[in-house]
Amino acid sequence: MTDFTLHTPESAPAESRERLAAAQQQMGFVPNLFAMMAEAPALLEAYQTLDEIFSRTSLSAAQQQVALLAISSVNGCSFCVAAHTGGAQAAQVAPGEIDKLRELSNPDDPKLAAVARFAKHLVEMRGWASDEEIQAFLTAGFEKQQLLELVIAVSLKTLSNFTNHIVETPLNEELQSLAWQDPRN
Repeated sequence: MTDFTLHTPESAPAESRERLAAAQQQMGFVPNLFAMMAEAPALLEAYQTLDEIFSRTSLSAAQQQVALLAISSVNGCSFCVAAHTGGAQAAQVAPGEIDKLRELSNPDDPKLAAVARFAKHLVEMRGWASDEEIQAFLTAGFEKQQLLELVIAVSLKTLSNFTNHIVETPLNEELQSLAWQDPRN
């Protein structure tokens, strides 16, 4: 296995230092995902920029976190499932709904279920969404804009999930209580 450096704001390449320091100041710690991405400053910038853009979509905070959690779970990304479990909690997604997502199921809430189902469908079908799934999402009360905004979620999680798979990002101590084991393994 290739070893990757878990960077700090001091050890990171110069172009990543400010981003890591800002994350540490904002969150109280540097997420290990960011510490690993810092090796490639453009990757860290791309992820953080796309994350900020996704946060401004017309999807609610809860719907955003459900999408990110659903995508991360279907991709088998333990780090991101833990991180987005915390994000879903902060967005006041009900604990039972979070548990379902962590078990690779869909929430009971119809709107959250539609988000999870369509987000997972996009991943599983590599973007070749079926007309049936598109119509199911729209019938659940969403707009075409929100359907396309889920492409941002898939893109965002592709950046992080793939990075975590390649570098085997360890879970931060701050996220240990939210650790996840893929039920398919």
